[in-house]
Amino acid sequence: MYHLSSYYVARMVGDLPMELVLPTIFVTITYWMGGLKPSLVTFVLTLLIMLFNVLVSQGIGLALGAILMDVKQATTLASVTMLVFLLAGGYYIQKMPSFIAWLKYFSFSHYCYKLLVGVQYSVNEVYECRQGLHCRVRDFPAIKCLELGNMWGDVAALTVMFVGYRVVAYLALRIGQPKCLRT
Repeated sequence: MYHLSSYYVARMVGDLPMELVLPTIFVTITYWMGGLKPSLVTFVLTLLIMLFNVLVSQGIGLALGAILMDVKQATTLASVTMLVFLLAGGYYIQKMPSFIAWLKYFSFSHYCYKLLVGVQYSVNEVYECRQGLHCRVRDFPAIKCLELGNMWGDVAALTVMFVGYRVVAYLALRIGQPKCLRT
């Protein structure tokens, strides 16, 4: 028999192509169709952010599945968790009530959204806000509340989530493993 750690790492690495091919195709098509910034560097950064988003999401699924060990319960909890993360992330609701505003710091979509907006718009970029009047993009209310500027901090937060969810999943599998199979 294989050790749990060997199986777990092999399974994660083996799933990578399957997990990353379809999002790559999707982003490649929708990026250029959506009229986003026509720059190869920006496209590659957007693709990398989206793939990182997929991997963090997969980690949440692994962790919830390993903790609950029941497909129906894990699916229900994952749906609710993703909904909370999406709502708290700042994309749909810009001004969260103060008693739940802290949730955005646990939402991977919050960091991905900030990174995607930060990649698309430079600090000094302007847009025509009124006839003949130009305003800075960073002063637009929806972007101002994102507090852009610390992209490496956002990458670090996503990295912690990426590793953390996988460690939680591994530990849940390790703890849930029958004692006779532990080595």
